[in-house]
Amino acid sequence: MTTLTHTAIDEIPKIRDDLRATFRSGVTRPLEWRKHQLYQLVRLAQNEANAICDALARDYTKPRFEVMGEVATVVERALSSVEQLEEWVKPEQPDVPESQKGWKPTIYKAPKGTVLIISPWNYPMILTLQPLIGAIAAGCCAVLKPSEAVPHFSNLIADLIPKYLDSSAYRVVNGAIPETSKLLELQWDHIFYTGNGRVGRIVASAAAKHLTPCSLELGGKCPVYVDSTFDMDLAAKRILFGKCQNAGQICVAPDYVLVPRQKQDELIQGFEKAYKAFFPNGALDDMHYGSIVNGMHFQRLTNLLDRSEGEKVGGVMAGSKNPENRRFEPIVVKGVKANDSLLEEEIFGPILPIVAVDSLNEAIDFVNERPHPLLLYAFTEDPITKERLINETQSGGITFNDTVQQLFVAQLPFAGIGESGYGYQFLRYTFEAFTHLRSSVDIPKEAEPALSSRYLPRSDEALKFLERAVNMPIPNPRL
Repeated sequence: MTTLTHTAIDEIPKIRDDLRATFRSGVTRPLEWRKHQLYQLVRLAQNEANAICDALARDYTKPRFEVMGEVATVVERALSSVEQLEEWVKPEQPDVPESQKGWKPTIYKAPKGTVLIISPWNYPMILTLQPLIGAIAAGCCAVLKPSEAVPHFSNLIADLIPKYLDSSAYRVVNGAIPETSKLLELQWDHIFYTGNGRVGRIVASAAAKHLTPCSLELGGKCPVYVDSTFDMDLAAKRILFGKCQNAGQICVAPDYVLVPRQKQDELIQGFEKAYKAFFPNGALDDMHYGSIVNGMHFQRLTNLLDRSEGEKVGGVMAGSKNPENRRFEPIVVKGVKANDSLLEEEIFGPILPIVAVDSLNEAIDFVNERPHPLLLYAFTEDPITKERLINETQSGGITFNDTVQQLFVAQLPFAGIGESGYGYQFLRYTFEAFTHLRSSVDIPKEAEPALSSRYLPRSDEALKFLERAVNMPIPNPRL
């Protein structure tokens, strides 16, 4: 087993200070420099794709197809960011009253400064480098802190970043709790954290001491509602697809399913059909199906399943396990009650609880009684049902009639709400996360006559002017 090469703790403040000095020097501000760094990130992804796949295969047998999907996304979004960068950074002139147009009101897109990016183990390539794309595009310097749970990848990225990017502006800090704690003691201009809510609270508390803004992408339990009129086989196929990605270790994985009671068994039959189609020889030895990241998480999933009072469906989806290589077959658990162990925390694994409900009202109440999820999935073609779910629930996003696929629409903002996090990302939204909107006005000398009433001593006419503004008529008094 490879040992992670830890960054010396006493080096961490110096790394931050060096990056700050670089930022203050203005090196990161020219657009051509930013574009070059983004192209270098593309070259890193393209040239080192095989090494990245090999590293994650050694870390936890992450399937090559899934890793190449991460690499491709980095390439695509870095190139797209270069293409759109000049438009993103353009100063904006907001529409203002005629009397203020001569003041040249302007919004400048200023980089926030030196930022910290803390990424998780489940999709380490995209979740480390996607925020970095936004930081580079915005003109920031950045420290990357990848996860200690994937040491091969984290060692590799620490080796690759200085080979491709300007090491005076971008650095990697590796380690575990002590190194992360030292990073969080320092003041940053923005912190971008992806992970779980427990650590998210620690990050937010540390940032608050310095009044540092944060982006927190925290996941949570993403529910699925299946309408009784929807094709159960298709719903099952698309839900199981989402649940099998990275063996369920993805923040937007379907966490539990709400289905009308009379349709529960039909949906389960659909899962069995889909499983046989996906894994003709079973999931445990399938090269396209991943492993659980480590023994601790494997045991956590085992304990959740053992404590569940739901009915393990069995059959072709029996939840067979191999502790030696941490393989955990997908399993459906039916008849799950509100207080079941499988509903206590984000499952983050291939266990799929099914909760039978008697109405859409009950399903909506079930979702609303729990913390706001990152994603709400719903399988329905009924426009009224869609409208009710949009208006009567809260979630970071809502996806109809599929799972996970929303991640590929990079033009949409991706974010949590409440306990599933805050702060937006993907393309322009990631750029904006690391950008300060710096407002400006330039008051000409010629404006002096219009401003004269503000000076002391104040006249009665100046007061009357304000009173007229206070008493402006409401255009439509019926509203």
